Parts: sequence; C-alpha cells; structure tokens
Amino acid sequence: MGRLHHIHRSRSASSFARSSEAAAAELDARSIGGVAAEAVECPFGAVDGLARVELREAAYEVFFMSCRAAGGRGGGLNYYPAGGGESGGDGSPTIGAGPRGGTGMSVVTSRVKRALGLKARRSSQPTTLRSSMHASSAPGSPGLMRTVRDQQPGPGSPGRSRRPMTSAEIMRQQMRVTEQSDARLRKTLMRTLVGQVGRKADTIVLPLELLRQLKLTDFADGGEHHQWQRRQLKLLEAGLVLHPSLPLDRLNGPVLRFREIMQAADARAIDTGKASDTLRALGDAVLALAWRSAPGTGPPGEACHWADGYPLNVLLYVSLLQAIFDLKEDTVVLDEVDELLELMTRTWTTLGIDKKLHNVCFAWVLFQQYVTTGQVEPDLAGATLTLLTEVATDAKQENRGPVYARVLSSALGAIHDWSEKRMLDYHDRYRKGMAGAGAGAMESALSLALSTRKIMAENVPGMGINLTDTEPEGSGLGSFAGSRVDYYVRCSMRSAFTKMLEDELGQGNSTIIDCRGDEPSEILARLARDTEQLALSERDNFSPALKRWHPFPAAAAAVTLHGCFGVVLKQYLGKATCLTNELVRVLHAAGRLEKALVQMVVEDVADSDDGGKAVVREVVPYDVESIVVRLLKTWIEERLRVAKESVQRAKDTESWIPKSKNEPYAQSAVDLTKIAKATVDEFFGIPVSARDDLVQDLADAMGTVFQEYISFLASCGNKQSYLPSLPQLTRCNQDSKIIKLWRRAATPCRTTVTSPRGRVYHGHSLSSSGGHNPRPSTSRGTQRLYVRLNTLHYLVSHIQALDKSLSFFSRGRCASPTSSTNRRLAAPSSYFNHARTAAQSAIGRVAEVAAYRLIFLDSHHSFHDGLYVGGVTDARIRPALRTLKQNLSLLVSILVDRAQPVAVREVMKASFQAFLTVLLAGGSDRSFTTEDHAMIEEDFRSLKRAFCTRGEGLVAEEVVESEAQAAEGVVALMGQTAEQLVEEFGIVTCESSGAGSAGQRLPMPTTTRRWSRTDPNTILRVLCHRDDEVASHFLKRAFQLPKRR
Repeated sequence: MGRLHHIHRSRSASSFARSSEAAAAELDARSIGGVAAEAVECPFGAVDGLARVELREAAYEVFFMSCRAAGGRGGGLNYYPAGGGESGGDGSPTIGAGPRGGTGMSVVTSRVKRALGLKARRSSQPTTLRSSMHASSAPGSPGLMRTVRDQQPGPGSPGRSRRPMTSAEIMRQQMRVTEQSDARLRKTLMRTLVGQVGRKADTIVLPLELLRQLKLTDFADGGEHHQWQRRQLKLLEAGLVLHPSLPLDRLNGPVLRFREIMQAADARAIDTGKASDTLRALGDAVLALAWRSAPGTGPPGEACHWADGYPLNVLLYVSLLQAIFDLKEDTVVLDEVDELLELMTRTWTTLGIDKKLHNVCFAWVLFQQYVTTGQVEPDLAGATLTLLTEVATDAKQENRGPVYARVLSSALGAIHDWSEKRMLDYHDRYRKGMAGAGAGAMESALSLALSTRKIMAENVPGMGINLTDTEPEGSGLGSFAGSRVDYYVRCSMRSAFTKMLEDELGQGNSTIIDCRGDEPSEILARLARDTEQLALSERDNFSPALKRWHPFPAAAAAVTLHGCFGVVLKQYLGKATCLTNELVRVLHAAGRLEKALVQMVVEDVADSDDGGKAVVREVVPYDVESIVVRLLKTWIEERLRVAKESVQRAKDTESWIPKSKNEPYAQSAVDLTKIAKATVDEFFGIPVSARDDLVQDLADAMGTVFQEYISFLASCGNKQSYLPSLPQLTRCNQDSKIIKLWRRAATPCRTTVTSPRGRVYHGHSLSSSGGHNPRPSTSRGTQRLYVRLNTLHYLVSHIQALDKSLSFFSRGRCASPTSSTNRRLAAPSSYFNHARTAAQSAIGRVAEVAAYRLIFLDSHHSFHDGLYVGGVTDARIRPALRTLKQNLSLLVSILVDRAQPVAVREVMKASFQAFLTVLLAGGSDRSFTTEDHAMIEEDFRSLKRAFCTRGEGLVAEEVVESEAQAAEGVVALMGQTAEQLVEEFGIVTCESSGAGSAGQRLPMPTTTRRWSRTDPNTILRVLCHRDDEVASHFLKRAFQLPKRR
C-alpha cells in the first residue's frame, strides 16, 4: 500500500508540475513580448539544445546549490533538514536570510532601488502574498496548493496564521520552479551531503550529482525522466565541451567518451543504478573535463570548471537576474532585490562572474525588461543609465579579460543598436497613440544611445566609433552629444518625410513624382501642408527634450525638412515645361512652407551663441518668385511661338477672301486675335504676384507678333507701280484750219477716235449714248486690298481691347485709386503703342495703294486713257464719273464703316492725281487751248462733287477743298495765255534755280510729280500741251523740244 501511495503521489505531483510548466511558458512569452509585444534579441548568443526555460531551471539549481554551500557564512556546504523547528513545516529552507530574512523590504530601505532610482511597488498588497497568489493562478499550480495548505491550521495549531515567505521561496517562485523540481533538488543535495560536510559548492558538478542521485521513481513516467536526463547532459556538454572556460582538444579521450554516452542517451535513458558502467564512465569523463587546469598554471585537480565558460555562464546569470522583477507588475523590481542580489553573488565562483560582469549583465537585464514591457516605465531606463555609468568606470580598467570584453561589446552593441535604430526614426517610433510613446521615451532612448556610444568609442576598440569624427566641421554644436543628436534629428526627419511622401504616392518604395496630370500637383500641395505640420509637431513635442543636448534642434529639423521638400519640388519643376494653375498652387504651397520653416529656424537659433550661422547657411531658398518669373517668361515665349506660327501660316495660306459679308476680314486675323485674347486671359488667370512685373514683357511679345502680321498686311506693293510712266516732253504740232474743221465736223458721226499712233479711244457719241449704268470696274485684286483694310481695322479694334484689358488688370492692383485714374487719363492705351502706330500707318498705305490701283489700273480705260483724248469737247469726264461712282458704291459695300473714310479720301486724292496726270502728262494724244479751260474747270468741279455727295459725308467738304487746291491751281494755269505762261515760267524758274542774268539760258526743271502752279515743271508741261504757236516757239527756242508725231 505504501508503494502504491508513493506512485500515486508522484503522478499527482507530476501532473501539477506539467500544469505549472505550461503556466511558466505563458509567463515567459509575456515577459519576452512585454506590453508592446516587442522582443529584443539576447546579445550573448544561445546554447544548443537548451531553451530559455531549461536555462532558467539550471540557473536555479546552481543558485540553490551555491546558497546552501554558503549557509552560515563559513563557506562550507551545511544542510538544514526541512520540516523541523521554525521553518514553518513547508519544506522550504531559510537561505542566508540574516536578520532581515523573510521580512521583505520597501523602497525606503532598499539600497539597490534607491541607488538606481526605482520606485516602490504600486500595489499595497504584500509581495509574498501577492506573488504567491500570482504564481498559483494556473489551475493545478503547486503555488495554489501551498497557499491553501498554509491557510488550513494544522492539528496542533488551530489558530496559526501564514508566515512571511523566505528569500529562497521568493526566488523559487520568481524563477517559476515547481515544488517537485525543488524537492528533487533538495533530495540530491541531501544525498550528496552524506560524508562530505564542508565541501565547497564550486567543487560540485551539479548535473552529474543529479544524474547519480535521482532515479526513475522520482518522476511521473519514463518520458519525463528521459527528458530531464537529456537536459542535464546538454548542460554538461555546453559547460565542458561546447563552451569550456579553458581551451579544449575536442578529440581527447574524455570528450569522445562523453559524446558516445550522449549519443546513447538520445535513444534511451541512462541506467543510474549503482552498478551502472555507463554512469561510471560518464562520471569519469565529466570529472576529467571539469578538473582540468589551464596549460602552464599547475597540475589538474586544483579548480573545478563546468559552468564558467562563455556564453553559458552569462546566460545562466542573466536568468537569475531576471528574477528580480515582479511577476504581476513586470515593470516593478521587487523590494527584496537587495537580498536576492546578495544571494546571487554566491554563484559567482561557480559561474566565473565578477563585479564588472555583474554590472554589464544587470544593465542588460534592466534594459531588456524596459523594452519587453513596452517602454512604459522610464525608471527602468534610468536604472540602466545609472548602471552604465558604473560600466563606463569598469571599462576604463586595464585588467579586463577576454570574456568581459566580449560581454561588454555585445551588451553595449545591442543596447546601442536598438536605441539608435529608434532614434533614427524617433518621430515615427514615438508618435502619439503608441505604447511607450512620447518625448519621455524618446529621451530615454537617446540617453541610452549616447551613453553606450560614448563607452564603446572610448573603451571598446574595433567598433568603428570615434568621438572625434562625429561632429561636422563648422556645425557650431560644440559636443559629441550635440552632433549625434543633430544626426538623429536629421535622419528622423528624412525618414518621416519619406513615409509621408510614400503615403501620398500610394507606393512603398518610390519617391519619383511624375508631373503628368493634375494629381502630382495635388500631392505636392498636400505634402507641403503635411511637412509644415510635421515641423510643428517636432518643435512642440520633441525639440524641448532635445534642447538638453542640442542648441537648436527645431532649426535642424526645419532645415532638413526644407531640403527634403526642396528635392521633391526640384524634381517636379524639372519636368514642368510651362506655367499652369496647378503648378502655381504648388509654388504657393512651397512658398508658404518655406516661410514657416524659415521662421521656425530664426526663432530657434535666436538664443544660440553664434546665431545659428551654420544651420542658417544650409537653407537654400526655393526662390519661388524667380522660378515663377522664369516659368512665366517661358510661358510667354511659348505663347509667342504659337502666335508666330499663326502669322507664318497666314503668310503661307492667306487668300484674302472674307469668310462672309458679316465677317469681311481675313480668317488669319481672327485666329491671331483669338490666340492673343486667350493669352491675356490665361496670363491674368495665373494667381502669382510676379505676373504684374511681366505685363509689359507680355505686351511687348504680343506687340512684336502684331507688328509682324501688320507688316504682312501692308506688303501689297506701292502706288508708284500703278502710276503711268511720264511721256517725253514735246511741243504740240500745229494742224491747219481745214484739218481742225474736218475733225470737228466728223466727230459726231464716228464712234471711235484713232490717234496718229494707232490707239483707239471711245468717242463722245459712244460715251453719251451708251452705258448710263456702267458696271463697277474694281478688280479682284483691289477688292482683296479692301479685305486687308478691313483686317487692319479689325486688328486695331482688338489691339485696343487687349490694351484695355492689360491696363485694367494692372490698375486693379494699384494701391491708390487716384493713381489709377491718372493713368487712365494720361495713357488709356499704353502697351501696344508701336503696334497701333504700325497699324495706322499700314491702313494709310494699303488705302493709298488700293486707291491708285482702282484709279490708274482698274479705271484706266475711262480715266487716264479716255479723258480728253482727241479733244476736250469730245472726251469729257462724265463717263469716268459714272464709273467712279459705281466703284465707290462697291467700295462702301465691302469696307467696314471704320475703313471707309480713309479709303474714300485716298480714292479722291488718286482721282485728283489722275486728273492732273491727264492734263500734264497725257501724251501726244492730248492738247489744250485757252478755250478748253472752262470745260476742264467744270469737269474738275464735277469730280469734287462726286466725293462730296457720293461719299455720303465720308469726306468733309473742307478736306475736299484742301486736297483740290493743287489741282485747281493747275486748272487755273490752263486758262492763261501762252505769253503769260512763258513769263510765269521764267519767273518761277529763276527763283528756284537762281538764274537771273539777262540772256542766260533757262535750265530744264526737274520732274517731281508734285504738280502745282508754282512748280516750274508743271508750267512747262502746261506749255507742252498748249496748242499754240507762241508756246511751240518758246519750247523750241528754250529747250529744243521736238514736235509731236
């Protein structure tokens, strides 16, 4: 029955143990993950085959053994049997508690917590009870059994209350060791003690003793026993073979025997009976490896080394240090930390730990707990920094072993890498809404990064860190910390800006902006606003904390963001070929951002010693205004190119055929004015202030195009090409009276008159009898000239409208209404003066050419070639006037109202010129007498009336009279006698040439075609056409002019 009861009790205990191990695994996961579920990798490596839980169990075994060996401060291994005296009957020994053992400590009395700046526990519940309850939270937990058992009074003590937990009990619960494992450990030490009182703990190879003492019956089943054996063998392999503290030849005999036994143990459990050869061989191999000595240090057997090799020793010690944190409040260090750390020092001999290694490991454990709990407890970071101060002092000592150097570089490197990784992106890592976020957590990470970096730079060679290389020349920061913080600020700002840009672009790895479409401009405008908000967030949330190390962190952040946005803006502008409203919005947003960032820089560097000259010099202005001006000029050039193409197209294809009667002008002018109007509208639709300074540039560019088109319109020849050539001066051939009578009698009977040269002219009878309603003689070429005139007037009207638009929009931005009024009165149209002047000149030129073409080419048969040919009486001006009136009617019907006055006036002047040409250069077919003067004068009056009446008021009477003065003077000469003409010719010629002496020959006057009665050449021509003996004799005597033939 006793045997069955023992088996049943063992199996029950085993089931409880498995439940406790599951709960412990869950707590491990929570400890690793922390509140924010952020794991930090152990920098000391790992041991093959030993998981975290197994390392913790091994660490507790070493801890328990070391404390039992140090009991009584004598250094010997003394055993206090459980269940007797004042131990409480719970089977837990009192391990070196001293006078404070089991009482618990508060933050007030804890020297360690006070030195590290750690606070007291948040809960008012005692540590022992709360820890016990937490450990018993899992179903079937041995902690629960213990609590219940403690609360039930024993048979001999009906009113007994719970006693405080001892330090050993606290350590067991903190390391989550089951009571069954603890009982097996106590049993092993009890059996090992027999006959070995006073033996030191560092002489005991604990895994070997456990394998010797614990049997299959101590476990629930064979599987658990086999798994436990494999853990002990793995621990021996790690300490003696894989990571020995002394150099080892892996091929020597003990190593080979140990590996053979391990391979066999993988298949089945080792026989641990007293007569077991395998156990005996294992013991010999283990002892031979453990009691080795370093070469040249003495004979073997002086020291035992089985758990002091790196990294096994550090991993075991770190597992012990992790027990100082409360299992329920994992950000709190137990108040009993002083006693627990004191007990842990007793493992130093076995594990090969000293004070320097302890400081490094303790700093790592505090840091690891700070990270895994989500960085919510800044005291843990502060405690880490405090310990790093001691680590820095230790690192300066010269007697540093290779293990310490490896542990130091590994721990500091891991802390530095973690903290620097977060500082390089602290704006995203510590933004609001995240666990452990905020400026406080960022400040802790920064302090860790700076402390570890400085220690490594000064004491850990080979890490690639040099304090003298961290500060840029001329930065004005003046310290290692300041330059490093400046680097972190800039990196974090670049990272935050890159994330914003990627979020805007909707792709994870692209920072390229394509300027096609409207979307990029919207992206950049939003990016500018977000960048400004990012800068404000940096200034308000992080810069105050960074001021501790950096003189102007907000300025550094603003400069960095300014440069980042400048890169994107430059890329966008590099693909922009013209100025659009979308581009203008981007430039406005960039301007506002630059203004805000520069203001932030100025405010932040105001209190610095040098005024922040270095950081201010980094600001490369976006120069938005110059960009706008450049793009505006490019835009103007592009519009100018389009307009010039329109002009060139007109030159190549314009036919001067109007589109309709309602639009009697060239289509090319319509196209050009549309382009000009659209250009002005778009120009003033661009919302930039720099636009007003370029209004004149735009007007000049457009004016250049207008002038080119006007020149094209005016390129229609000249009036000289239509004037008939002047005939040679001759004197009239005097016909006999019989011939004159015959001609006069025959004139009414003939229909044509043939000159002696054979030219045929219409006679009087034809002119008077036929064609009372002749058709207009205006040619197609002349009508096209009329279209040019219409086009010029159409262009002038639109130039004036554009001028008003430019003036209006420009005045709309004047500060003073009075100045606007003055400008309107002084210069109503001031932008296209040259174009308008050119147009007016072209109008006169085209009208003149059209008039001369109409009179001298289109109407030559009725005017120049028909008037007065063969005699004044037979070829009066009436037929020519009828044709002229029809041509004027056609002219008025084609030309727009604004073009008619100028055109009619030019036709009048051409008609007067043609009339004078008939009188003065009519050739040998025309001759006049004084009797003809009255008819010629009457004809000229009729010609003047044609423009006063048929012109319908287009030409004022005073203008007609003014233009007719020269012709009237010539007509008056026609009424003078030959003697009078000769006398007047002599006077005028002498006055003009200066010949005044008697008998001096008169010079031949120059022909100027400026006919007037005071012109010598005009008088001479009157004489040449005078059918008079006196005139003929004078011309022969004075100039030897030949007779007509």
